Amino acid sequence: MGKSKDKSIIEDDADKTLDQTGDIKLERPDYDELITQVNLIAKPLASKKMTKKIYKVVKKAAKAKELRRGVKEVLKAIRKKEKGLIVLAGDVSPLDVYSHLPVMCEEFKLPYCFVPARIDLGLASQTKRATCVVLIKKNDAYADSYSEMKELIKELPLPV
Repeated sequence: MGKSKDKSIIEDDADKTLDQTGDIKLERPDYDELITQVNLIAKPLASKKMTKKIYKVVKKAAKAKELRRGVKEVLKAIRKKEKGLIVLAGDVSPLDVYSHLPVMCEEFKLPYCFVPARIDLGLASQTKRATCVVLIKKNDAYADSYSEMKELIKELPLPV
């Protein structure tokens, strides 16, 4: 009796469902809901398809240990003239935390773009914490994906 009662309670919640094994599975909001929560400076924002590709490259870079996460670490890497792709989260508040990074990326000629959610960026970088920004360094393990992402990011229109 206890299990059926638990299932009915869970089924009533919109953001919770049961997976095939009977465990609770939280559903993430879709892309359209997430882009409503991005801040004013989140330009250029990656499309839904491009966001998925970015997360895949971030995951591969994290496995290969070629990823810099967090504002302090990325800023340090930029100052040391490390090359790579910069991916920023669009839902960071307050803006002062990372508002200087797009300017630095343009100054050092590093391609950058925004994705809608910092939680998803943190999950893709294989950490339990949300992250504001990551720098993806080039590696042979994912060179094709990296170069494809670099071209797609360069094609995005920069803010005026």
